[in-house]
Amino acid sequence: MLDILLGTERDIEPWTELVRGMRDNFPGLETDEGMDDYRNTVLEFMSENRALCAKENGRIVGVLLYSVTHNMICCLAVSPEYRRNGIAAALITETLKQLDRSRDITVTTFREDDPRGAAPRALYKKFGFVDGGFVTEFDCPSQVFVLPPSA
Repeated sequence: MLDILLGTERDIEPWTELVRGMRDNFPGLETDEGMDDYRNTVLEFMSENRALCAKENGRIVGVLLYSVTHNMICCLAVSPEYRRNGIAAALITETLKQLDRSRDITVTTFREDDPRGAAPRALYKKFGFVDGGFVTEFDCPSQVFVLPPSA
């Protein structure tokens, strides 16, 4: 059974291990220093109830950080062996309940020509996100996706 729960400090080790295993897909996390910074960021988000984790039988299989201030999804990851099971969609659905639907909601992902971007871009488009501007984050060419306000 899948549960979407607020991440707490006791989840930090399995959370960071999940992301460490996929860090090639997260610009800025390639080094141990980058992972240490990420860990601290996750703990901050957890302390502010802005960190969600998907657990199956108590095991963290997906994670998501979001910012209410910036009205954005900051980080989304699902364990490779659990992909295509609706976990990312469940995390996004819960997050959208926490964000302000009267304003643009944003997320940054890989550009269309980057193979790492195919799955996340398709997922965000299913939720109604549209292409926004190009940016560079952690020396990686990226693109902002925007979910326009709900009617």
